[in-house]
Amino acid sequence: MKKSSIFGLVIIAIAIAVIISVYSNSSTYGSFKDAENTESELQVKGQLNKTKDLYYDATKDANYFAFYMKDDNGQERKVVFTGSKPQDFERSEQIVLTGKMQGNEFHASKILMKCPSKYKDDKVEMTEFKAKQAAL
Repeated sequence: MKKSSIFGLVIIAIAIAVIISVYSNSSTYGSFKDAENTESELQVKGQLNKTKDLYYDATKDANYFAFYMKDDNGQERKVVFTGSKPQDFERSEQIVLTGKMQGNEFHASKILMKCPSKYKDDKVEMTEFKAKQAAL
């Protein structure tokens, strides 16, 4: 075989190995119920339960943040995040957690937040402003 053929086969084999490793390490979306039934990491989407307290005390432990979240199926669980509380966490519209269930608690390794648009309020104010001018 020619050297270029061997080199091409090696490149293809490396590409296949990278694709397989990325695919096997990626987590999938689910609910808290799905997380109870699996040992691997899972992504859970939901909303923060704003009626219950958040726990974060940087003076005691800066890497412990706990809160309650409802998943898209309406199931609520306590979430423990080993990291500092994200900025403007209370304002988030939707949360995506990556982690595992440990007992009745979901232990998150990552938190992604969808925050409200800063332009959303401006559009509402413009609509109200136009309505007021039309009335004059």
